[in-house]
Amino acid sequence: MIKRDFPSFLLYALGFLLLWEWLRPVEELTDTNHIGTFIVFLLLSFLLSFLNVKWFWQFLIKTIYILASINRFYYQESFFHSSWLKACLFDVKNDIILLFTLKWNGFSNEFRTILFFLLLWIMVYLIHYWLLRRQQIFIFFFMTLVYITFLDTFTTYNAKYAIVRTVVVGFTVMGMLTFYRIILKEKVKQEPSFIRKWMVPLAGMIAFSVLVGVAAPKAAPIWPDPVSYFKAAKSKDGGEGNGTKRIGYGTNDDRLGGPFIGDSNSVFRYVGNGKNYWKVETKDVYTGKGWMPSGSTSVTFNEGDLIPIYPIPNSVETIKEYATVYFDYSSLSFLLYPAGVQRIQGVVPEVPEADPYRFKMDTNTDKIISRRGDIFRYTVEFDIPKYKASDLTKTTEYDPSVMNSEFYQRYTSLPAGLPPRIKQLTEQITSGAENWFDKAKAVERYFGGNGYTYDQKNVAYPAEKQDYVDQFLFETKRGYCDNFSTAMAVMLRTIGIPTRWVKGYTGGDIDQHSNDDSSLQEYVVTNKNAHAWVEVFFPNQGWVPFEPTQGFSNELIINYESDANTPTDNQQTTPTPVKKPEKDQQQEDTGKAKNTKKSFDAKNMWKNINSTLKNHWQLIVFIIILLGILTGILYRIRGKWVPYVIVLFYRFKKQDESMGDAYLVLLKQLDRFGLKRQENQTLRSYARYIDTFFSTREMTSLTAVYEQYLYHQHIPEGTWQQTQELWENLIKKTIA
Repeated sequence: MIKRDFPSFLLYALGFLLLWEWLRPVEELTDTNHIGTFIVFLLLSFLLSFLNVKWFWQFLIKTIYILASINRFYYQESFFHSSWLKACLFDVKNDIILLFTLKWNGFSNEFRTILFFLLLWIMVYLIHYWLLRRQQIFIFFFMTLVYITFLDTFTTYNAKYAIVRTVVVGFTVMGMLTFYRIILKEKVKQEPSFIRKWMVPLAGMIAFSVLVGVAAPKAAPIWPDPVSYFKAAKSKDGGEGNGTKRIGYGTNDDRLGGPFIGDSNSVFRYVGNGKNYWKVETKDVYTGKGWMPSGSTSVTFNEGDLIPIYPIPNSVETIKEYATVYFDYSSLSFLLYPAGVQRIQGVVPEVPEADPYRFKMDTNTDKIISRRGDIFRYTVEFDIPKYKASDLTKTTEYDPSVMNSEFYQRYTSLPAGLPPRIKQLTEQITSGAENWFDKAKAVERYFGGNGYTYDQKNVAYPAEKQDYVDQFLFETKRGYCDNFSTAMAVMLRTIGIPTRWVKGYTGGDIDQHSNDDSSLQEYVVTNKNAHAWVEVFFPNQGWVPFEPTQGFSNELIINYESDANTPTDNQQTTPTPVKKPEKDQQQEDTGKAKNTKKSFDAKNMWKNINSTLKNHWQLIVFIIILLGILTGILYRIRGKWVPYVIVLFYRFKKQDESMGDAYLVLLKQLDRFGLKRQENQTLRSYARYIDTFFSTREMTSLTAVYEQYLYHQHIPEGTWQQTQELWENLIKKTIA
């Protein structure tokens, strides 16, 4: 056992660095945030282990840290407020049910985070076990190298320096552990001079090897980089593409652009009094390449409760409507709802519950998540606003006394490098308008002409240093809903009008096979109906939707009768929707891949691997660690099961020639059991030693047969079957 002195502290520090290499790619390749919190948890765990704190206090401290992190990540209530803990425990209970029913996609974010913490907890314990008890860490060192080299090869992660760090740390740890094993085995005193004689050459060898490895010329790769399969060919403007994507709703929008292919698979159905746009979430941070949320805060509510979403002001007249949503095959982890949603009720889960069904809502993105992911039907109550043009046109500028400054800054923020010509174009388009609404309508109408074309296939990606909106507005003028909606949202922000980007689905098509004769109609919504649009904030009206994409109408109800000065081109009570096929889609982020005409090839295979790694990395890492733990357990108890495997294997061998191999296997098994054969010890002498130990004559008899086989290369026919029972008895005696 290594004492808890500076050398052991150094071993812990090096073990932490090795484990840190597993976390470094996580933030780059996935959507995981707060990576620093997990690193602090590792440091805390290693410190508690080094200080040899009792297991009870370690468990208590780590549990409090995990709960505090969950509270900070996902809840607004204070840590000492019991309501968030009750909600969290309720979610965990449901997630455990999903765990055993193999519905892992329905896990809540809280449960995923808890699993990740537990994974790190187990890894710290394993490193402690390998360092202090086994004094061997080669397996973990080797797994770390395989892990980072795999990511370097098959993903965009650059492990150039990570490999160097891992090699330095790994060889240092193995050298120190070898030193301690020699001390324990040979019972050498740990004198400073002896330690220096070992450590100085070790450090020098590692430093010299690393310097030579870094400075030496490298041979060119024999095979092409597989990451190229994740990248599409460069577009004509020089930007790198992400390849053609299949249509559908995706969660990652930080890199927009590129073509897509259609997908007519049904997502859900709904029965209601007319078509509606169905929202999923909103995003508020434009990065220059796409959209992302500025943060995540969540609240929970029960079925039938008033949904805590930004309300339609009381001054706006509304029409009460209901719609019932059905899922054809399996439920989604998120809920869809029309603008003006009030309540969700009539929930039909897979497993009925006595308590009201619970939901969680991200108040930053307005995304509503099913707590268990097993809803197959629900009814949504919503209000359809009837806006007055005279009210919409009241807002002419930002008024701090009416609108919160932080709120305004959040929804008008833009990246620092946004090209100035975007604002110049917007000011030119809106020069004749005096209020926010007329300016928004002017920008919305601008995309109906002026050379812009709706296209799903010939859509470029922006270059590395090119802005996504700037490319669409001034160069390509070709795209689909992502291009049109993002351009409008960004343009209005340049002139100080708050906007946000909305994702969801259009209203779908009437189901021609429905036999319902009621006044309500049933609509089918497919992946092709995935869509994006814009919402503009008016202080006295709330969030108002706008539809800049060519060929689409959001059926906004505006009463112009009270405003005689409104331009005549807008004077209609209820705009008639454009009867064009709903051809716009919101692409799903399926990783970086080349265009391909084949249904299956190596490129698709690499694309699927990358998508799987990115979307399910936590599950993959958890399974790898779980398999590693099971492998370690099986290895430690190998004395209990290996003999049975050996016996079973040789029972199917009937030839006498099996005698030679079987006897050698027996010698290895006896050696594993602890009955080692000494150097220069004859087989007969060793056999007598074994028989003495087990109080039998079986080993001597078996050895006599083996010597006959060994020297004459022949034994009488049927000898193996006659001696097999003796061999099996000896094997079974080695069961620990």
